[in-house]
Amino acid sequence: MAFLLWILAAVMVVSGIFAIVRKQVLWGIVLIVVGLLVGPGGVSIFNVH
Repeated sequence: MAFLLWILAAVMVVSGIFAIVRKQVLWGIVLIVVGLLVGPGGVSIFNVH
């Protein structure tokens, strides 16, 4: 499960970077922030223990 969350987070962050490059700054920032929240790192919203 953690591996799937890591992949999802990585895809969202990369998509956010591409959105910023395409001049969609707000959408890019949202994707990056959500990607960081979903990821299995220290800021994961799914880390409940």
